[in-house]
Amino acid sequence: MSVDEVDGVVVEDAGWEVDPGDEPGKAILATVGRQLKTWREAKGLSAAEFGGRTGYGEDMIRKLERGDRIPRPEFLDKADEVLGADGLVAEMKKDVVPVRYPKEVRDLAKLEARAVEFSMYFNYSIHGLLQTEEFTRALLRTRRPAYGPAELERLVSARVARRSVLEKDPGPEFSFVQEEVTLRRPIGGRMVLRRQLERLLEVSALPNVEIQVMPTERADHPGSGGLIELLKFIDGTAVGRSDGIFNGRPVHDPKRLRILELRHGIIRAQALTPGESRAFIEQLLGET
Repeated sequence: MSVDEVDGVVVEDAGWEVDPGDEPGKAILATVGRQLKTWREAKGLSAAEFGGRTGYGEDMIRKLERGDRIPRPEFLDKADEVLGADGLVAEMKKDVVPVRYPKEVRDLAKLEARAVEFSMYFNYSIHGLLQTEEFTRALLRTRRPAYGPAELERLVSARVARRSVLEKDPGPEFSFVQEEVTLRRPIGGRMVLRRQLERLLEVSALPNVEIQVMPTERADHPGSGGLIELLKFIDGTAVGRSDGIFNGRPVHDPKRLRILELRHGIIRAQALTPGESRAFIEQLLGET
């Protein structure tokens, strides 16, 4: 996490780093930054004075005004107060919210929001839509090189926000297949794993969600090449990807989608049934 210094005191960063490839996001931030600068100058404050009143240094203020940083909601609230903007600066929080998350995550969330059917096979971790917040945080902490605290929380928030698709009414149909090992690895410790297993049981009780477990003892199944994700939309189109085929890139071609559907279908057939999977997860919970 970047830090700033005010009067010799180190304080928390006023904003998040900008995704370098996020051109639409950078355009939004440039607009927000210009408005901040306009309000500051109209108030007759230098960048240093404005930073002092908001609790940040001159360098950080200039980064925000250039659109080089994503302003935190609490900074915009404080800036609104200092500038006497009567809510007009704080109102920019709604413009910044989408940009808080990496573009790749935003694009995925948009696809998930449109989907009416999800077919997912995960072999290296529990699927992001099924994760608890603390499991997500613990999992992202294993990444090397490590994320800084601010970026870590940004990514956790993005993944938690995606889970809202499970709460839609009417909801899409979900089919998750998880490798057994993903349910046994104690990411974050035993208590984090316990609460994660409880979350899986909670989600699996939803009428539109099926969670199946692929036992490690299965010697031959077509999921050995890596994850499979398939999203189908109400207009009959679909998008899919797999680590082990088509270079891991999203595919839309019906022939390629059919290959992914075939593999996922065989995996489902070889996995434990949803009922057997619930019993298996309950057993693991008792052992954890």
